[in-house]
Amino acid sequence: MLDVLGIVKRFGATTALDGVDFSVRAGEVHALVGENGAGKSTLMNILSGALRPDSGTMRVDGRPYAPTSPLDARKSGITLIHQELSLAPHLTVTENILLGAEVARRGWIDRAESRRRALAVLERLEHRDLDPDARVGELPLAAQQVVEICRALVARAGIVLMDEPTSRFQREDVARLFRLVRQLASAGIAVVYISHFLEEVREIADRYTVLRDGRTVDTGGLSDTTNDRIVMQMVGREMSRLFPERPARAVGDVVLAVTDLSASPGLVHASFELRRGEILGIAGLVGSGRTALVRALFGMGSVTSGHIMVEGKPIDARHGKPAARLREGLGYVSEDRKGEGLALPLSVADNLTATRLAAFSHRGGWLDLAAQRDGTQRWMDALRIRARSPIDPVRTLSGGNQQKVALGRLLHQDAGVLLLDEPTRGIDIGSKAQLYETISRCAEDGKAVLMVSSYLPELFELCDRLAVMNRGRLSIARPVAEWTPESVLEAAISQGEGPARDYGA
Repeated sequence: MLDVLGIVKRFGATTALDGVDFSVRAGEVHALVGENGAGKSTLMNILSGALRPDSGTMRVDGRPYAPTSPLDARKSGITLIHQELSLAPHLTVTENILLGAEVARRGWIDRAESRRRALAVLERLEHRDLDPDARVGELPLAAQQVVEICRALVARAGIVLMDEPTSRFQREDVARLFRLVRQLASAGIAVVYISHFLEEVREIADRYTVLRDGRTVDTGGLSDTTNDRIVMQMVGREMSRLFPERPARAVGDVVLAVTDLSASPGLVHASFELRRGEILGIAGLVGSGRTALVRALFGMGSVTSGHIMVEGKPIDARHGKPAARLREGLGYVSEDRKGEGLALPLSVADNLTATRLAAFSHRGGWLDLAAQRDGTQRWMDALRIRARSPIDPVRTLSGGNQQKVALGRLLHQDAGVLLLDEPTRGIDIGSKAQLYETISRCAEDGKAVLMVSSYLPELFELCDRLAVMNRGRLSIARPVAEWTPESVLEAAISQGEGPARDYGA
């Protein structure tokens, strides 16, 4: 149904695609995998009409295909579901779903028919609970991604491109999406599926193609290969372990003590202690209050009650601001890397050193730019951040390298408490392995780490203790060995009330 041959795309001196070959059959789910920066998103943007290739050919149903715009691609039956949402936040769910495919009569939008069509596609995705009249900007991220998928379905595409569509989904929503993808494939629609989760790829896809450094390096049926082979092709080398060996860390004194904390919206009750040299994991479903807890700790939530102590000293829980939290030794990595975690137009150097510019300032308060660049380069080398120079805009980096910059900012700041909200979301396996190693090393160096994650394997492999958030209430934190995936799920979905509950393995 889709044939791509010898696609080349350059951005100045950078070659993003260097002769990509790729084909998708009607009715198949084809996984496109590779590290961040391998060229997957560039290829998707070319297929969807957002970019034009410098050379190479494309054919759809045997006919030459060279879209001049995303609208042109949609008319040819190809639509892209972006990882980074491309919605209009000020418009309603209905208006976003039908954007570019509005129902009109005599030049006027037929709002009743538009609403009916939006409801029909929401029901198809089993999201009847999503209000078609709600403003998209006020919805949770997972709900916004549902709207993005609905818009692709309305376009009645013959080829659907999905770029990390489950990056903000909980397991129930992933299962719904997979049922829909199978429906699309059974109807003869070709689905190109990008994911960094190989377990997802194996569950949903028929064939795979691996990109590395802008080239096609492997393709075939998933039933004929192993995960080890795919990973080796992605990173160009064998990887013995994704997670670092768990060292016998010496856990020290309590660094962060939280008592009866509540914050609006989302956090009902949380009490816990975090010790020096420890990694404490927070599991739970999307919207359970995990992010609300971390934001409240960093002075970004409306705390209504509770107490926080850092290094044995009480801090202002209700009126504290991020600037005060920085001075108190806390550092924060947001789950929304591009929305609030990084200043995308600014350089790598400005982003990485933003919370401790004083390290490069003269006595008169002037910033020593040369010293800032040298200091940034040292962190780039230590964290293996792939960028041409410290002055490159951070938006030009791949997702994995952007996330290393966000974590590097906390290391440069020398924060004693690291608050990490989904630190590996949407990044490739190679970058994940490097971030896991960095997080583990931080704990070995005596830092206290609070880590929120939807990915249970990383919580079980990295954390010393684990607690589960359920409807805004945090369970008792217990050693990881006393948890199982089943008991974590039970704690996450139970109907229990009260400040905290204990769940055995």
